[in-house]
Amino acid sequence: MIQGVVNRNLEAAINLLVRGPGGQEKEIEAVIDTGFNGFLTISPVLIRQLDLPHIGQTRALLANGKIEILDLYEVTLQWDDHWLTVESDAADMDVLVGMSLLNRFGIHVQVFEGGHVVIEALPGVSPTLFYA
Repeated sequence: MIQGVVNRNLEAAINLLVRGPGGQEKEIEAVIDTGFNGFLTISPVLIRQLDLPHIGQTRALLANGKIEILDLYEVTLQWDDHWLTVESDAADMDVLVGMSLLNRFGIHVQVFEGGHVVIEALPGVSPTLFYA
């Protein structure tokens, strides 16, 4: 189970522990974005701090309607007590958790400042299906 809190902007936020290939770790706050179908979006500053490997590029349709080419990086993060390696978009914005990372999980949000955010694996879904 992953727990978080609704922040003052009424965003469902959780803390994530991310790790670079050299073992360097950083705890970050991430906002859940149900309109984002990727795994994760992180800042170029964090990418440099963790020395994340570049793995390609992707086209992204942003909320403002613009299409941009974003660089992709490989990042390892702790997710539901497991280490999971995923691809992350690079963008100058808050860290975002997308729907691909939430796949096979349920989410409950109490929508008020300070409300609880709970993310849990769905019953009957084996973690071995999505953890490397």
